[in-house]
Amino acid sequence: MLYLAEVQKKTGFIGSGKPEFKLLACQRSENSWSAVTGDETLVAPDDASYNAGALVMVDVSGNRQVQRHYEAGRSLTTILQNFSNLSKKSKTQEEEIEQWKQSLTFQSQELNRRELELESRQEQVEQAEADLEQLDAQRQELDQLRQSLEQQQEELTRKNQDLEGAWAHLNGEMRRLEEQRAEGVTTAGLDAEQVANLQGALNRLTEAVMPVEALRDPLTHATDGLNYHQGLLGDYRQALEGQRQGLEQRQQELDQQATQLSQRWADWRQAEAALVAKREDLKLRQQAVKTQQEQIQTLTDTLQAQANLHQKIYDLLNTTDKVRLSKKVDVAALEAMDLDHLQTMVGDLEKDLEKMSRFVSDQEEELALEQQAIDEIQLKIEQASEFDRLQLETEIEEEQDRYQMLNETLVGQRRNLLEREELLSQHQAVLRRRQGLTVEETPVSAVDLEPLLNTIDAQRQQTTDSIQALETEVKKTQDAIGQLKREIEGAEAALTTHRAEVEAFEAGLRQQQQDLAGLMGKLAVCEELLNPAQESVNGLRQSLENLAGAVTKLQEVNDYQLQAIAELRQTVVSVGAPPVTAS
Repeated sequence: MLYLAEVQKKTGFIGSGKPEFKLLACQRSENSWSAVTGDETLVAPDDASYNAGALVMVDVSGNRQVQRHYEAGRSLTTILQNFSNLSKKSKTQEEEIEQWKQSLTFQSQELNRRELELESRQEQVEQAEADLEQLDAQRQELDQLRQSLEQQQEELTRKNQDLEGAWAHLNGEMRRLEEQRAEGVTTAGLDAEQVANLQGALNRLTEAVMPVEALRDPLTHATDGLNYHQGLLGDYRQALEGQRQGLEQRQQELDQQATQLSQRWADWRQAEAALVAKREDLKLRQQAVKTQQEQIQTLTDTLQAQANLHQKIYDLLNTTDKVRLSKKVDVAALEAMDLDHLQTMVGDLEKDLEKMSRFVSDQEEELALEQQAIDEIQLKIEQASEFDRLQLETEIEEEQDRYQMLNETLVGQRRNLLEREELLSQHQAVLRRRQGLTVEETPVSAVDLEPLLNTIDAQRQQTTDSIQALETEVKKTQDAIGQLKREIEGAEAALTTHRAEVEAFEAGLRQQQQDLAGLMGKLAVCEELLNPAQESVNGLRQSLENLAGAVTKLQEVNDYQLQAIAELRQTVVSVGAPPVTAS
């Protein structure tokens, strides 16, 4: 298990004790660390030559033995980079979640409003259906009333027939009376039987007259009920017409929303195309950075070759006493310096160079491991699917960032190492010459190689300037790539949110269209129910109008018949009266 530890050295009265590793934190997973509770320490191995207070990474086995240890600087840098990337991703995800929350809140409010609107319209439709059911019940009541009126009309017809029979009998009696008068029969008047027959016929005529008031009351009631139902039908039709206009307006709004939906999808596709273009631009810039880094590596190799050549020339010049050392070293001061002091200085320079060489070698090895990791991820990308490729591309970008940062650090360190090698070489040359270790010079050594060294220095400076220019260009390109990555991440988040909003808008629109279609269907059913009801009311009105005309005509006939009966009754009374004798 991997731990982050602090180097501690206990000091006693006989000197410094053996170093120990105080465990500070333990790695639980790739990006998860937890603090170690308590003061747990482990004895450092013999090869641990760290200073007190240094931070190291310690790999501990199950039996609490240190298996591997190394300085924690680079690892902490990587962990901090990962933490920074995770923090950025977490912040982006929090922003996306907040946007989702706002979108869902808006959608919830919109759905609640639409639900209330639909409930209100549902209540109106249910009320209309209840009113239509009541109207149907009232229509059945009108049908029963019409049947009653028809029965009364049949009874009136029957009574008219009886009245016609009575009139026929009366007319027969009247004709017989006229015939008797024409024959000159002189009687004192009608006998009692004849008068009784005539009175009976008149009574039957009177009884046969149907009272019109008995028909007017139900007729008036039926007419009032019909007018009431006609008013209800008018109100229902007006309400349905208002609902139709409202639904038509809602349909226009939905058509506008459908147009907005098409436009929003078009905007989303345009944003997606812009995102694809940015990704292509990012790939091109990353390829350009890779090419520039290869150029930097080539120039670095060239600079190394120039440094090696420079060193070889210095080694060649160190074999003679006629050495023109670089102007960086004060040769006169070295010549005048105490030999022991000069030897100590050369030893310090050798130790410093050895330490620097080990450090640079370790970083070169780490750089090689980073390149190997990049190559492995690149191989995985070539074999991965489209979905896995996006995640792998993110990983390779992070690895490339770490590689670039480490390489930039190494550029200066390599240059510093070369300068220290030169400085040590120059000091060693003076020391060997003062120690009398110079060899017999040859005619070739008499050649002045200082111009060649100056030329090499100029080339090295030119190469260094080219490397610095490329590094500056790479830095600018990487900054642009970082900005472009942030733009792409923001665009991806915005595009995801935009798509979710458009899909939610589309789902809501489809639901509204389905609800509107249901309401339109119910409205059509209500209108279909109203039309037969209106036709029935129109038929009842026509029947009532015909019946009212018949009642008015019957009233006239009854008045005429009653007047005729009264006149006949008076005639019968006058004819049937006995003659008055003179006294």
